[in-house]
Amino acid sequence: MALRLPPPAASAANVTSKNRGRFAGSIDIRAAANQKIQHDRSREVYTSRPRKDPSPLGTAEEMTSRLGHDIAVANLERLFRQQTAGGDCPPADGGSSGRPVRVAYQGSRGSYCQEAAARAFPSSACEALPCAHMEDAFAVLEDHSADRAVVPAENSLDGPIDRNLDLLLRHPGVSILGELVLPVNHCLLSLPGAPRSGLRRVISHPQALSHCRRSLENLDLEVDEVCSAAEAAQFVAENRVADTAVIGSKMAAREFGLRVLEPDFQDQHLGGNFNRFLQLGLPSHAQGLSSSSSTSGRRSEQKTTVAFTLDDGASDLFRAMWIFESRGVKVLRVDHRPNRAKPLRVVERGVGGLGTATYLDYVFVLAVAGSASDPAVEAALAHMKEIAAFVRVLGTYVCTCHSR
Repeated sequence: MALRLPPPAASAANVTSKNRGRFAGSIDIRAAANQKIQHDRSREVYTSRPRKDPSPLGTAEEMTSRLGHDIAVANLERLFRQQTAGGDCPPADGGSSGRPVRVAYQGSRGSYCQEAAARAFPSSACEALPCAHMEDAFAVLEDHSADRAVVPAENSLDGPIDRNLDLLLRHPGVSILGELVLPVNHCLLSLPGAPRSGLRRVISHPQALSHCRRSLENLDLEVDEVCSAAEAAQFVAENRVADTAVIGSKMAAREFGLRVLEPDFQDQHLGGNFNRFLQLGLPSHAQGLSSSSSTSGRRSEQKTTVAFTLDDGASDLFRAMWIFESRGVKVLRVDHRPNRAKPLRVVERGVGGLGTATYLDYVFVLAVAGSASDPAVEAALAHMKEIAAFVRVLGTYVCTCHSR
C-alpha cells in the first residue's frame, strides 16, 4: 500500500537546482498505519474492533507493520488502551491520574510541530498525536480525544500562518493557553553510513529549501521539492535511499534513524530565524496541564489575545489600540482576517449625493501585554465592548521564547 507525494504548488520561494530534478513525483511512502493515525480523528480510532482471523496476508496494518511500521501500529494500540482506561475526557486532576497528557500536533511524525510539542511537554509525560489536516488539531480538542494541541503560528522570515488564526476564530471553544518561540534548526539528514560524496540530490519542503538557499548552492546538488519533509525523511529511511539527503528536523532523524550530516543548515540571517507555535486547549481543562520545558536560553512573558470587529473598519483601529495604550497596556501585534459573518461593509460617502462605498470587512486581532484579569487589561476590554460589534478574548497565556 503506497502513498504518492504530489509535488507542491509553485512558490516564489522555490529552489531549483541546475539539473532541475523532479524526484518528488516518484516518492512512494508506504505509510498506511501512520496515515491511519493522522487521518482518522473519529471515535473509531479509539474504539475496540473485532480482529479478523489471521490469514497469510493479514490486514493492511499488519502488512505495513512487516514493512517497518511497528512503531505506528504500537501508537495506535496505545491510543486504544488509553481510551478504554481513561474515557473521553481528560481527568479533572490534569493528568495526575497516571496517564500521559495527550498532545495533538499538526503534521506527521518527524515534523517541526512534533518537535515543538516535545519541547513544550517532556516526552515521558506526553502522548503525541499527529494530525494530517490542520482542522483535526482543533476537532480532537473539542471531542476530548486530546488535552492539548500545538499548532504553528508564524515564521520570522515568512510571516504568519493565517489558516490557524482563521480556525481559532471558527472554534470559539478552543483557547490559546501558551505560546512557544523556538529557533529554526534545519538539519541535513541522510542514511547512517552513506558517504557524503555519494549524494546526488537534496529534497525538502519548499519553505525549508528557501531557508537554506545559499547552503544548497554550496553543495551543488540536484534539489527537489516535496510536500512534506518529514514524510520524505521516512521514505529515505525505509527505502534505504543512499544518494538522497533530506532537510528536516532533529525529530525526523530520531524518529526514522537518520544521521544528522549538518545541523543548522539554514542560511544565517542577522536577526536569526524563529518559529512561533501556539498551545491550544479547552479553558475548562486548563488547570493542571501546564507545559514545561528547559529553562536554558528561555524568557517568559504573559500575553492576552483579543479579536474584535469595528463598525468603521480599519479607520477605527487606532481608537481600539489607544484604549489599551492609554491604560499602559502595550499592544504587541496586530493581525486582521476576513470577516466571514459579514464580508462587506457599506459606507455612506457623505451628504452631497455621493452615494455609498463598499469595502471588505475584517476581524482584527490584537495581542497585548498582560493577563485579561489585570485591572488595566480588564478595563480596556470593557471599553472595547462599547465600541466594537464583536469582542472575544482568544486566550491569556505565557509566551516562552527560547533563544537557542
